[in-house]
Amino acid sequence: MDTNAAGIAASLSFRQLKLFESVGRLNSVRKASEECNLSQPAVTQSLAKLEQQIGVALLERRASGSYLNELGEIFHRRTTRLFALIERALIDLGVPGGESAAPVIARRISRSQARSLIAIVDGGSFAQAATTLGLSQASLQRAARDLESNVKKSLYYRTAAGVMVTPQGIEFGRKIKLAAQEIEWGIKEIETARGNFASQITIGALPFGGSVLLASVLDEFVTTHRNADVKIINEGASEMLNRLRAGDVDFVIGIVQETLGDDLSNEALGETPYNIVARRGHKLLRQGKVTVADLLDHEWVVATEGSSRRACFERLFTGQAPKASIATCSLPVIRHLLARSDRLTLMTSYELLHEDGTLAPLSFGPIDRPPSIGITMRADWLPTQLHRDFIELLRRHVAGNAVRPLLREVG
Repeated sequence: MDTNAAGIAASLSFRQLKLFESVGRLNSVRKASEECNLSQPAVTQSLAKLEQQIGVALLERRASGSYLNELGEIFHRRTTRLFALIERALIDLGVPGGESAAPVIARRISRSQARSLIAIVDGGSFAQAATTLGLSQASLQRAARDLESNVKKSLYYRTAAGVMVTPQGIEFGRKIKLAAQEIEWGIKEIETARGNFASQITIGALPFGGSVLLASVLDEFVTTHRNADVKIINEGASEMLNRLRAGDVDFVIGIVQETLGDDLSNEALGETPYNIVARRGHKLLRQGKVTVADLLDHEWVVATEGSSRRACFERLFTGQAPKASIATCSLPVIRHLLARSDRLTLMTSYELLHEDGTLAPLSFGPIDRPPSIGITMRADWLPTQLHRDFIELLRRHVAGNAVRPLLREVG
């Protein structure tokens, strides 16, 4: 996230945001004051401070009421999502009263209570969280107890090593973190609409095809979006999906996983069949049809356990498998190992398309269940315009004639 946007978002109290959400929905300061049980002057003062902190007017005051302006509409959409996501997190936590009680409990949760849980989950301990937030442990523990009291659920437990977060508490903290990010996105969208500071997107690139596809479009994207700040994170599939769920990356590019939880969704851009590849000059490239027996005679470089590429390798061989003493998801390492030996590996057609010619596919025939390359997102994610522009560029790139022979479009 942009430091400026994060700082502004952190300065806004949940009470301010709830008042703004109410006024924007009801088009009335009076009705919002009644709904939130505050005086009209208190609501007016809170809204004025909110606009001052963000640096823009969000409402148009008329005799008939208070109405969202263009920037107000942008921010109200994100504020509405903040409270909807908090309420959903409370329902999933199993708070007493369920759906009917969740809106009431959500209004009681303060920014400091949410910040404390997020910091404890991210830091792994109260001590680390207190250091990160610049608070005393006593202050942090007070906020933690207040949050437990509000939700009426145990979020922490005591061990010999200290106070720890329960599994339910960790999941609740993850969802609250995602909810709070909506306000940062809203501020970034306002600044983008005003043509102000650069906006950052954080992209997860999976090994193999993810990095290749990303590299293919980055130059064009930053050329057409000169104020964009693109941060790229590289991890294996399991860790990357955890980062996506935690909101540490905005979306993930690469070979889409066959099974996902309900909280994630895939957009497959195209199928990219696997090939068995070797270095140029390999003896198997000089013969006609390569057999499984030929493959068994050679050492392999395989992908790490749990990956779709590793599963494909295991399906190729029934019973005896070839020697495969090296497992890695690093294309540079694989490229180096194959260039200096007679080893074999699996590589998608899209990856092979972007190789420098040192590797070539064997004549083995089609390999069943070709993987798809695409985008993985949180199921309830609302992308900014910058995100939408990047994803549209990916779609156009995959659909382009330059890659169509080796990358089959899905749909």
